[in-house]
Amino acid sequence: MSHTKTEKLKLLNRVRRIRGQIDAIERALEEEKGCPTVLHLIVAARGAMNSLMTEVIEDHIRFHVVDPVKDAERTRGAEELIEVVQAYLK
Repeated sequence: MSHTKTEKLKLLNRVRRIRGQIDAIERALEEEKGCPTVLHLIVAARGAMNSLMTEVIEDHIRFHVVDPVKDAERTRGAEELIEVVQAYLK
């Protein structure tokens, strides 16, 4: 994922926000907050994780499928993407 070097700071900031959301879930559970509060926090964290995954998939498509250096890279990029999507949808 060498292309992510250009997006590294943005991706790391997303991961840090997700970590903060996970920490909030843990605190809510420790403080015995109500189910609606915990569920709301979980939904927010899931949404953030899905957004991160979407961004990485979009970058993968752009750099390894749409605009690869050579056809072998295009094929490999497409196969990698298929594997990730299949694993995600299981």
